[in-house]
Amino acid sequence: MRLPWYIWTSFVSVTCILIGGYWDISWHMSIGRDSFWTPAHLAIQLGGIVSGVAGSYLIISTTLRRGVGIRVWGFCGPLGAFIGVWGAATMVVSAPFDNWWHAAYGLDVKILSPPHVVLTLGILGVAAGAVLLVISTLNGATGAARDRLRMLILVIGGEILVLALTAILEHTFVSNLHRADSYRAMAIVVPVASLAIARAAGGRWATTTIAATYTGFMLLALWILPLFPAEPKLGPVYQPITHFIPLEFPLLVIVPAIAIDLVRARIEAWPRSRQALVLGVMFVATVFAVEWPFASFLQTPATYNWFFGTHYFAYFMQPEWYTVQHEFMPDDAFAVGMIEALIAGTLTSWLGLAIGDAMKKVRR
Repeated sequence: MRLPWYIWTSFVSVTCILIGGYWDISWHMSIGRDSFWTPAHLAIQLGGIVSGVAGSYLIISTTLRRGVGIRVWGFCGPLGAFIGVWGAATMVVSAPFDNWWHAAYGLDVKILSPPHVVLTLGILGVAAGAVLLVISTLNGATGAARDRLRMLILVIGGEILVLALTAILEHTFVSNLHRADSYRAMAIVVPVASLAIARAAGGRWATTTIAATYTGFMLLALWILPLFPAEPKLGPVYQPITHFIPLEFPLLVIVPAIAIDLVRARIEAWPRSRQALVLGVMFVATVFAVEWPFASFLQTPATYNWFFGTHYFAYFMQPEWYTVQHEFMPDDAFAVGMIEALIAGTLTSWLGLAIGDAMKKVRR
């Protein structure tokens, strides 16, 4: 069976946003925000445009031929197409808002500034639309086509996991990984992002495949970006920059993903709340067990190389900052924070399982 064209546009839209988003953060870290018309910004908006154009065509064509779909304001089409078009429109609106924000308040480097929140909501819409388009096709597929669709949706799930962890980047720098805040942040986004798609797609190693996609992308970006020259165009410059600065070494979420996949099949018949409790606690406990000692290793001179990349610093990082000093930030409320992480992991695991079960029923 040949896969429908909109399956591939769904993949392309999320991939463009993923590459553009990572590139844009690196651009801010290496060069600064010199213009809206950077290649990174254009790649992000291209992802939205692909989703918007493809979704609009799908809706109009379905409406004209009186096809099957949901109805909105007289139009008929797949649910994913409507959500993708909304997300694309929101992304486009965020562009002039972002320009105005920087002109009015300066060239900030915060990930979740108000215009970036609007952009993030749009990206969420595009990603959700892409997932629903693929899932609705997967739910009606059989044989080899179903296997191809399952692998594609898991790869898209890994890309969404990259976007989700990028949104909490400021909480998960290496210097924060001995603080409960970082584990609480991971517990909020990782279980819901990975379990929802793993549950809907099915498969023995679904969660592991999603985490492996995240890990593979982050490693490739870490190793490839420094090969290209760059220099700051804004000041003050505290770090010498001669090439693009990548993000840090990926979080070890693949380890709890493997643990979750080993357990998921054994508890699948349990009530959702009991599954969520087991999976949420397992996620937090496992990621803590591997990330804490690994973070200590990343602070050592043995990792100041191209493979681990812990010697890369953004031009605006001051010499006395914890990150530059390879030191951990203190945490005065660690125990409370870890309890909150366990609660958050359980709740988001339940939410992920619930969303996954709901997506299994999507047919249009």
